[in-house]
Amino acid sequence: MKENFSVEENVLFDFLNQVYPITETDFTPLSKVIKKKKLRKGEILLNIGQTETKTSLVLKGFIHQYVIIEENLFTIDFSLAGMSFNNFTSYMENSPSNQVQEAITDTEILYFEKNDIEKLLLENHPFSYIYTKLFEQVHLEREKRSLLLQHKNACKKYELFLDTISKSKAFLEQVPQKLIANYLGITPETYSRVKKEFLKRK
Repeated sequence: MKENFSVEENVLFDFLNQVYPITETDFTPLSKVIKKKKLRKGEILLNIGQTETKTSLVLKGFIHQYVIIEENLFTIDFSLAGMSFNNFTSYMENSPSNQVQEAITDTEILYFEKNDIEKLLLENHPFSYIYTKLFEQVHLEREKRSLLLQHKNACKKYELFLDTISKSKAFLEQVPQKLIANYLGITPETYSRVKKEFLKRK
């Protein structure tokens, strides 16, 4: 832990260093523009129709990202402590979001505004590299999940979830079963049955 950093700055510094080693000098411009926000359980960070202008990192708590189609909720992703997130389409296209970002528990996040990110990408090479790698990781995870959802067999979905989604262990420990079921595109009852069958085979 860096003594001259706040608790939040240390969390961000450690998070970025997991992707690529940065110096305190590299980090200083980031620390000047990072912002913090607290959300109450059930509070909406981004709603349908709003435009995404942030890239965020969860300090503690749990953000659920989802869409509503024909009055049905479909999970896009979960972001737990130590995970970054944003609505990429809305962010890149400056378009209205079709996604909701909701705090499932009392939550704290750090975030960068888009204007600050654009400056950092131009001026701070380590940050530019880290930012690119983080988005590569996010899209890799979503591509794997897209493949997972093509399977009709619930057992196969669950196995692929465990084998290919790097965050699956954290999800199993912290996310309610009904939300994981939604993430996998199956009913809570089917999820419970498949999970029990999987554990019996181990």
